[in-house]
Amino acid sequence: MFPDFVDTNPWRRAVDDGLNWVVSNWGESFEAGARPLLILLNAIEHLLLVAPWWLIVGVAVAAAWLATRRWQLPFVVLGALVFLGIMDLWKDAMATTALMLAATISAIVISIPVGVWMSRSSMTRQVVMPILDLMQTLPSFVYLIPTVMIFGPGKIPALIATIVYAAPPLARLTDLGLRSVDPSVMEASRAFGTTPTQRLFGVQIPLALPTILAGINQTTMMALAMVVIASMIGAGGLGYQVLQGIGRLEISRGLFAGLGIVALAVVFDRVIQAFGKRLQARIGVSEGRP
Repeated sequence: MFPDFVDTNPWRRAVDDGLNWVVSNWGESFEAGARPLLILLNAIEHLLLVAPWWLIVGVAVAAAWLATRRWQLPFVVLGALVFLGIMDLWKDAMATTALMLAATISAIVISIPVGVWMSRSSMTRQVVMPILDLMQTLPSFVYLIPTVMIFGPGKIPALIATIVYAAPPLARLTDLGLRSVDPSVMEASRAFGTTPTQRLFGVQIPLALPTILAGINQTTMMALAMVVIASMIGAGGLGYQVLQGIGRLEISRGLFAGLGIVALAVVFDRVIQAFGKRLQARIGVSEGRP
């Protein structure tokens, strides 16, 4: 037994009291600030639920075909989506997809600028990297506590927790991709008298797009990995079906819902990867290079 050198109870009470003060005095402000996230999530979910199933399947299959120009991936995508419909998981799958898309879009808006900032400043990188490490390694239940206290159970804390968990890979890979651009290419662009902004948008980002797309792929997969935990605080979707399977000891419910999550993961992972490979081939970047 490790000896008690310090009484940590005052520290715990200070943290709890501080959070209670934040909830009491700033709760409404936080709710107002998070309202755009809820609007985005509800809009995507409404669109997916209102759209005919055949239209969504057609768009997904068409995207797979455009990414590969081969029949194998569209066939896999079609099979995965038909499985969701046959297993009566379509509505829950669309709710899960909406949460994942809203989290991914929010992560893109936040992480890519952060990654650009990190690539242009070593000091910023040294400050932000430990924060990204903390976001990725801290158990998600830990930051669910303050978000649920501030917003209450529902979609907003689930979405915020998903963003916190899923955003770091994109920031890291954006930084890596921009830093990995060939210095000779950058020097040539400077010789033509380009400004830093022109170099960023005209040279660095286009050459780093495959790496950035890999970051978006990882962010998407990590967002899907959060659906079961998010369902515990009211997010619904396939994660809630898994949670019900655990609570009721219904193996079939949990198994089929889990396979539904796998089906969504396969669809998004394969399509995004295929677009990344196609982009690499178009700009002449080999797979061995970032």
